[in-house]
Parts: sequence; C-alpha cells; structure tokens
Amino acid sequence: MTTVVVSRARVPFWLAAGIAAVAWLAAWFVNLPLANWAAYDLLRFERGSHLGDAVAFFLYDVPKVLLLLLGIVTLVTFVRSWFPPERVRAALAGRGTLAGTVAAAGFGIITPFCSCSAVPLFIGFVEAGIPMGVTFAFLISSPMVNEVALVLLWGLFGPGVALLYMGAGLTVAIVGGLVLGHLGVERWVEPWVLAVRAGGGATSLDVRLSVEQRLRDGWAYTKDLVWKVLPYVLLGIGIGAFIHGFVPTELVASIGGRDNPLAVPLVVAIAIPLYSNAAGTIPIVEALLGKGMPLGTTLAFMMAIVAISLPEFVILRRVIRVRLIALFAAVVVAGILAVGFLFNALGI
Repeated sequence: MTTVVVSRARVPFWLAAGIAAVAWLAAWFVNLPLANWAAYDLLRFERGSHLGDAVAFFLYDVPKVLLLLLGIVTLVTFVRSWFPPERVRAALAGRGTLAGTVAAAGFGIITPFCSCSAVPLFIGFVEAGIPMGVTFAFLISSPMVNEVALVLLWGLFGPGVALLYMGAGLTVAIVGGLVLGHLGVERWVEPWVLAVRAGGGATSLDVRLSVEQRLRDGWAYTKDLVWKVLPYVLLGIGIGAFIHGFVPTELVASIGGRDNPLAVPLVVAIAIPLYSNAAGTIPIVEALLGKGMPLGTTLAFMMAIVAISLPEFVILRRVIRVRLIALFAAVVVAGILAVGFLFNALGI
C-alpha cells in the first residue's frame, strides 16, 4: 500500500504581508458602518438613546483601536529593531547631561512601557552609571509618550493633537529630568543600586537579520503587546462608551470645563489613583473631548494616569527612597499642570 503525502504550499511572506495590508485597509473602512449596523439594526437599539449610543461607541472603538495597534505598532517595531535598549543605554552613558536628558526622553517614545514596566530599565540605567536626571527623563517619557499613545492619538484625532501631546510630554520629561539631575538626588538612591555596575553594554542586536525576519519579529512582538494591553483597551473603551452615552455634557463641563479654574488640578487629582496605560486611556480621552472638555484639561488627565501611579511608586521604593519618590511625583505633577493650563490658555 502506497502512502501519499500531501504537502501544503507555503504562502510567500511578501504575498501574505500584502494580503494582510489589504485586509487591514478594508476592515478600517467598513468598521464604522458595520458598528452602526450591529448596534442599531442587528441589536435594534434606538438611535440617539443612551444605551444605543454607548453600544455603538464600544462596537466601533474596539476594532478601531485594535486595528491601529496591530498595523502601525508592527511597523514602528520593525523600525525600532535597529535600536535595541542595550545600544541606546551605551550611547546615553557617553553623553553630556543636556544631550543625554534629551536623548533619554526621546528613547522613551520608542519603548511602549507602562509606568511599572519601565522601572526595570530605569534600574539598569542607574546601575550603568547614567546620571539620575537622564534616567528620570526616560522614566517620565516612556509611559507618557510612547508609540502606542501617538499611534492612537494620530488615528483618532489627527496629527495635530498627536504632535502637541508628544511635544508636551517630551517637555515635561526633559525639564523634569534636568530639575531632578540638578538637585543631586543620587543621595536618595538605595546604596545597593549604586554599588552595582552593569557590564559593558554589549548589544543583543544581530545586524544580519533580514528584513523579513525583522517584520516577523515585529508582528510577534505586536501580538504579544496587544494581548497584554487588551484588558486595558476593553476597560478603557467601556468607560469611554459609558461617558459617551450616559454622562451629561453639563457634568463634564462643570468638572473640566473652561469656566472652572480648578479643572486641571481637579482632573489630575482624580487621575493619580488610577492606573492604566496609554491604550486604555485613549478611548476615555476621546469621550471626554466629545463631551466638550478642553484639550489641555483632557491631556493633563491622560498624562497623570499613564505617568504617575501607585504601583509604580511601590516598585520604585525598592531602588529609591520615599523622599525622592515624592520629589519625582511633585516635579511630574507640576509639569502636567503647566501643560494643561498652557494649552487651555492658548485655546487649543
């Protein structure tokens, strides 16, 4: 008896990538009509009702945010494959204070960490002997201004809002790093951290990787990232849908409107106990802006959620003392408040 082995033809990588790109574009354009059809025709919610609008918002935002993450983060990760953390850390160690602070803040953009997951790399910077101001600039920038936040802001609100947010976040990170570095905060770092010195900063980057392999690695990384942030995305979109459908515009205006002089510090105070990453906050920002909250107040709220968190402080206590944690929080909050007040004063 002869056994016939049937082999499945392997789809060429570039053909598969092209098909995926076309499918992504098709999904992007049919998302809105499909969400409206599902909410108002399939589920038969009444248009204009609180529940109907909330459901339509949720059904539209979930695939929209996931499409942005899957598509654009893959491309950003592909570009980032030439700049591994080890190489950047070695480059920062050899720069002056100002150049290193600016570079560290910029490096934070391409590291999609929440405030807690940025802490291990922060520890590596300290152990490598990089100045504390430079290190803190990274710790502020990484959760606040990363490619996930910029991709989602760009996709939902356009390039203007995304670039404004990036500029504001980088300014807070750079100024905060310079201030903390000038204050000589090394004396408030735990001695065991200063006693450890990292090795030679060898890079794990293999320059021989092909373009195809880099894209495959980028896709694998993106899938892992999306899986990790999915609970935050769903929670954030759920909150945003509730705000969009049920929260009266008058209530949002009374708390965060232009007529309330305490709007910015009030929303920052509300945000600090919360803990999320950029992907989870964007839908809430979208809903608040839709209700008429000024951009400055809204961005201050988002910055406070992603850049300052109680879990982050608990982890940081392992490596720095309470006095430095309090000083770090005060500098970041001051920067966020300044951004919020400035944007509102400019009428942006």
